[in-house]
Amino acid sequence: MANHYTYVSGTSEELHLDGNALGGMLSEIFAADPTGCACRCGGCGVAEPLARALVYVSCPGTVVRCAHCSAVVLRVTTTPSGRWMDLGEGASICLPMPEG
Repeated sequence: MANHYTYVSGTSEELHLDGNALGGMLSEIFAADPTGCACRCGGCGVAEPLARALVYVSCPGTVVRCAHCSAVVLRVTTTPSGRWMDLGEGASICLPMPEG
């Protein structure tokens, strides 16, 4: 069976953005801008700001991959019933605690 969706297409430039592309979309979900928050990859364990991730928007929804090992760390899909967030392979996003 053929894979109908691809995330990488033949050039070294690839068709992805960096994690800063998530700022607007995720600001609708989170009170703080999560692109500066630590994101730990469930595949390789590297933790760094979400802004460093590879973001693919030419997919069903938005697919976010680790810049180090290409594992999926987040999928965001908007459906008529709401916005779905999937943190794949044990990935986690650490949002800062409010002071006070």
